[in-house]
Amino acid sequence: MEVDWNVTDWSTMKVLVTGGSQGIGLGIAEGFAQAGAAVAISGRSEDTLRHAAKRLAEQGGQVETVAADVSSRASCTQMAAEAEQLLGGLDVLCANAGIYPECPLEDLDETGLAEIFATNVNGTIFSVQACRRGLAQSGRGRVVVTSSITGPITGYAGLGHYGATKAAQLGFVRSAALELAGDSITINAVLPGSIRTEGLGGLGESAIAKMIGCIPQHRLGTPADIAAAAMFFASEEAAFVTGQTLVVDGGQTLPELPED
Repeated sequence: MEVDWNVTDWSTMKVLVTGGSQGIGLGIAEGFAQAGAAVAISGRSEDTLRHAAKRLAEQGGQVETVAADVSSRASCTQMAAEAEQLLGGLDVLCANAGIYPECPLEDLDETGLAEIFATNVNGTIFSVQACRRGLAQSGRGRVVVTSSITGPITGYAGLGHYGATKAAQLGFVRSAALELAGDSITINAVLPGSIRTEGLGGLGESAIAKMIGCIPQHRLGTPADIAAAAMFFASEEAAFVTGQTLVVDGGQTLPELPED
């Protein structure tokens, strides 16, 4: 049987990216926009959303913004309704919104744990709940969750709470895949390694060079690298893939020992 590797018509796709106003989320939104999809980005800051929308509009195509706080189920419900109305439907949800405040283990308290789980875990679940109806109506719904290598595969001192949320996301993805299959919705996760975003700017070149030294490809990843993985999971070619993960880290998690 001949395989058609060009079956995805991105110009018909309607995509919502949570946390899409900066960093990896903006890169994901940009990838879909460049391909011709109609894109809505959500975030908590309307100013940041406006700046991001201006950048995305330069790629052409339809770009919409929705102010939302994914830690609130009610806000997610409103976000999904607005996105569907603005885009005229919904085919893809990229559940990307997340926070990663560093905190030593001995300093973790109820407030800090509740905050990061509310955004990273609850926010993922609430976003999927809110968008399920629209994705089901699409007939080929896709959910792509942005997890991380930190937690599911590796650890990082000071990010124990973050790693716990990223591992929790994968537990949700696997079980949600079973429930969503009946609605013709797939759900998968991308696990980024070290990606060059605005958040790395304050680390300094020495720290960044150390990060690069841990990556066999000798470079940091880019948001575009994560966008490519997200777009694969959103494509028609990935219609038979669900409940799975894809590591995008330049080989960072492969060596048994660090290079000399």
